[in-house]
Amino acid sequence: MSEGFAGMRIALVGPLPPPAGGMAQQTRQLADLLRSAGASVDLIPTNAAYRPAWAGRVPVLRALLRLVAYLGHLWAGAGRAQLLHVMANSGWSWHLFAVPAIWVAWCRRVPVVINYRGGGAADFLASSQRQVRFSMRRAAALIVPSGFLVDVFQRFGMAAEVVPNILDLARFRPADRAAAPAQPRTQVIVARHLEPIYDNATAIRAFALLHRQLPAARLTLAGSGPEAGRLQALVAELGLGAAVRFTGTLDRDSMAALYASADVCVNPSLTDNSPNSVLEAMAAGVPVVSTDVGGVPYIVRQGHNGLLVPPGEPQAMAAALMRVLSDAALWQRLSAAGRADVQGFAWPQVAARLLGVYRRALAPTAVVA
Repeated sequence: MSEGFAGMRIALVGPLPPPAGGMAQQTRQLADLLRSAGASVDLIPTNAAYRPAWAGRVPVLRALLRLVAYLGHLWAGAGRAQLLHVMANSGWSWHLFAVPAIWVAWCRRVPVVINYRGGGAADFLASSQRQVRFSMRRAAALIVPSGFLVDVFQRFGMAAEVVPNILDLARFRPADRAAAPAQPRTQVIVARHLEPIYDNATAIRAFALLHRQLPAARLTLAGSGPEAGRLQALVAELGLGAAVRFTGTLDRDSMAALYASADVCVNPSLTDNSPNSVLEAMAAGVPVVSTDVGGVPYIVRQGHNGLLVPPGEPQAMAAALMRVLSDAALWQRLSAAGRADVQGFAWPQVAARLLGVYRRALAPTAVVA
């Protein structure tokens, strides 16, 4: 099916690593896969390096220079492309990057596909519905990575279609766990950035409760962010010492190796959509304990392929972790179900959906209601 992209000229707009966030990784991965399928892809980064470099130290100036450079690349890219694919998010990201892309495409008479992501969509649309709808009337298609966002946009009178995140099943795959039932399961990981929205502090407090029952347990936090210092201080305050490790941001191969060594993956976020870390853990056969927020219940089904707990409740999280680590039959059941459920996120399945969207967008009358 992916051969249907051959010869297409696509301008792909979105952030690129670094930083290595989920949206940036999806942008880079999509560009690589489309090119491998024969498409010509013009990457237009929304987070290009500052030119000159010293401007990055001047807040207002750096924003202005980045925006001017972005608009120039956008105008030129739209002139070369048959179609724009825009990775969009809420807040200022929408207004500064998605809206200009829609209107540049409209001026250039090029169809634009908006690929909206992010768990904060409901709050954003509640305050900006009229502005979003006004711009979206010029778009050819609105795609989202989960049924959760389909439901959110529907509440605000906009139709969206699911095109899932792309999961590299060749990289994120189960380790050889033949000996695992005879070994104590002790390795807990969190693979989210160290930012307030991901509430790593609750995961650390939950681990402290777990560690009292299971002293051999170890926690690894893979990510970076502004909360690093505060979280490290919390670890020291709770007396966890060598039981907790901060790795910083890891590349994809290092993340795959981390999943292969893990026994359970925790997603403690306060709001979410379709987190790549949850999907990657499931693909690697690692059971997931996650907060029951946003789009997560559309992926993690309670007791089937993971366990869900309320946000901000370390006691509930610790109890769920203990269940997974101590119950071999539950661990095996969650692991197997997770691996089966993520097969639909492989590129061949995603490519078929995306190609259908592109073909409809290229039709002369395509427009979002």
